Amino acid sequence: MSYYFYLARCRGGSLYSGSCKDIAQREEMHNAGKGAKYTRAHLPVTIIYSEHFKSLSEALKREAQVKKFPKSKKELLAKGKLSGKG
Repeated sequence: MSYYFYLARCRGGSLYSGSCKDIAQREEMHNAGKGAKYTRAHLPVTIIYSEHFKSLSEALKREAQVKKFPKSKKELLAKGKLSGKG
């Protein structure tokens, strides 16, 4: 099974970090108002970046790591100007 860490761009330009099994389905859930409380208040949501992992544990660890990044570093990651998984 595959798992993903992702960054989503929300209304107003904010970024949301999350983990999931299916990127497309997760984006649909967010935009249907069934996602996190934060994203429900900042629709629409577009997933702009993702990383693939073999386990949910790995994806959740990466999510926790990236959540600590300042927004400027998350933006670099999303633009491919910062190495992934590092």
